[in-house]
Amino acid sequence: MTKKVIIIGAGLSGLSIAYLLKKRGINVHIIEARNRIGGRIETIKGNQNSPMEMGATWFGKKHQNLVAFLEELEIGIFQQFISGTTFFETMSFIPPQKFEVPESEEPSFRIQGGTSSIILKLADKIGLENISLGQPVSNLEKKENYISIYTTEGNIFEADLVISTIPAKLFVQSVNCSPTLPKNAIKIFKNTQIWMESSVKFAVEYASPFWREKGLSGAIFSQSSLIPEMYDHTNYEKNKFALKGFLNGTIVQYSKEDREKMVIENLRKFFGKDAENHVGYFDKIWENEKFTFSPTINFLPSHYNNGHTIYQNSFWNNSFFMAGTETVSHFGGYMEGAIKSALSTSEKIYNIIITK
Repeated sequence: MTKKVIIIGAGLSGLSIAYLLKKRGINVHIIEARNRIGGRIETIKGNQNSPMEMGATWFGKKHQNLVAFLEELEIGIFQQFISGTTFFETMSFIPPQKFEVPESEEPSFRIQGGTSSIILKLADKIGLENISLGQPVSNLEKKENYISIYTTEGNIFEADLVISTIPAKLFVQSVNCSPTLPKNAIKIFKNTQIWMESSVKFAVEYASPFWREKGLSGAIFSQSSLIPEMYDHTNYEKNKFALKGFLNGTIVQYSKEDREKMVIENLRKFFGKDAENHVGYFDKIWENEKFTFSPTINFLPSHYNNGHTIYQNSFWNNSFFMAGTETVSHFGGYMEGAIKSALSTSEKIYNIIITK
């Protein structure tokens, strides 16, 4: 199968498409703008080597394609710890309520070793030699029999088939296409909300899980604090400990040093002085990532236009495709959405190649 296929983006969708095509004998090259693979999946290591997620983290058994994919890649999963007392805060001047999360609730799961485990395994299956990092795409030009891909680094790639896994809104703002794509498609692309782009995630690393020792779940839900949601982030082996969650977007105006002070002060309100004895503080403001965040004039609700029918179309006479988690109608914006997109897109590409 000699058709050359290039994928733009080495996130979960792009890597999964490449893996699925390689299994069927189709070699693929991936171009990635960042100097790392993973896209909106990023597992960092703390001061005591604790794996902490700054991006995609949780999933459920209802995410059947992702679960099957992890099983195929022989990557283990484990249930999110939620046992014990959980805090719920309605107003900052009222003491937080305490409650137990019912065991009947549908559990969430995490990936053993960190979410990046799936990224590293896929990259190993594909071969790092088939991934070009630090190559932001600036132009796509459809020629008679192929597509030229130009990067800001001055490199030119050529392919028979091209798949972009760049979030659609970011794609139309950063990549010039010749000939231009249909106006109705561009309009939808510009108005498709990007998962993660406005998220602020944080993790606080500890030498021991003091909250568990006190019978606490480590979880917080608040309608009034700078931490709207937080969970225990102990690893699968139960030898690395952290609390991890989301921060209110208003915190981005402060320095990292101030953010750390504010978070620890907030945690002390829930957990007492033990919260002060942390060994590391880490956070990620995703709107600072130019390959994730795309400024927009109009506010777009979560998952807006995710899975729009326009994403089922191909362009330039079946030679250019849009893929990624925002392009699927069910579980768009989740890891499950990325896998669903990879499965459907790889099938389209395979069918085109074997029939030509």
